[in-house]
Amino acid sequence: MPTGKVKWFDPRRGYGFISSDDGGDVYLPASSLPSGVSTLRSGTRVDFSEVDGRRGPEAMDLTITEPRHSVVAATRPKPDDMAAIIEDLIKLLDSAGNSLRHRHYPPMKESRKLAAMLRAVADDFDVHGNAA
Repeated sequence: MPTGKVKWFDPRRGYGFISSDDGGDVYLPASSLPSGVSTLRSGTRVDFSEVDGRRGPEAMDLTITEPRHSVVAATRPKPDDMAAIIEDLIKLLDSAGNSLRHRHYPPMKESRKLAAMLRAVADDFDVHGNAA
């Protein structure tokens, strides 16, 4: 059974590619994902069957052998620290909401700070995927 790593997978498009350990890329349709899995992270190790598709090698019967570990999960803040961060974020969002109620966007500096903080908090929470 061939093995490889997920090169990339786009759930919106419904396909991606595997870099086969034997060399070359293998097309990965969403229909080949294991039951209950809707996406894969790049670098996830997989076993698969290979067939000749319309455009070249195509993966079938995919099995995840080693999920790629999330760096975010390993480095995310402790719950107590995260609670303080969320409280600060709430204050920033409340201030932005007040500005918007007065029909004005917050100043650019505050908007950028809020956007950066939202992204950072989202990254800390986004550690649970369907697979890998």
